[in-house]
Amino acid sequence: MKLLLDFLPILLFFGTYKYAEAHKDWAAVFATEHFGFMVSGGVVGETEAPVLLSTLVVIAATALQVAWLKTRGKKIDTMLWVSLGLIVVLGGATVWFHNETFIKWKPSVLYWVMALALWASANLFGKDILRKMIGDQLKLPDPIWKRLTLLWCAFFAVMGVINILVAYNFSTDSWVNYKLFGGTGLMIAFMIGQGLYVSRHIEEDDADASPPKA
Repeated sequence: MKLLLDFLPILLFFGTYKYAEAHKDWAAVFATEHFGFMVSGGVVGETEAPVLLSTLVVIAATALQVAWLKTRGKKIDTMLWVSLGLIVVLGGATVWFHNETFIKWKPSVLYWVMALALWASANLFGKDILRKMIGDQLKLPDPIWKRLTLLWCAFFAVMGVINILVAYNFSTDSWVNYKLFGGTGLMIAFMIGQGLYVSRHIEEDDADASPPKA
């Protein structure tokens, strides 16, 4: 359920963009009639309508995600608050200025914030966020936790760079496809690789902890 909730804004962004892209005339008229007051000049053209509508949908979806968690008394992760702040600020700039560049930067900024948070918490404050999150499920030596944190920092940093490269070197349609399929695929591949790496050390740790045979 949590996984679906986390991916819901991305799925809604993708679905809205694809529908609006296939119906640009309708999208431009609909956006102008209902959201013209939110954009500079009050008129939305066919070119920017798909991105504008999908941006508004993802802002609403993220805000509703936070509100739903709040009403159920669930803990809201710090990164979700950061994501909401970025999507409101950068998404709002995209809507107002008719400029998709702002919303394209949002994933990269979020990735870099996550990388910085992991690095700073471990190296400046002596608190390993990753270990705190999953330490109850995994028993690993201290050096392995440090390596995992560095790997996640590097992964998020690289993901931010890849997002910018795709955003500036390919069409918006390609960027939207990458956002759902490419970014998600890279995340899954990294987690599988990380799992294989961690499993070796769990086995070694368990073997070391077993009593010697008589």
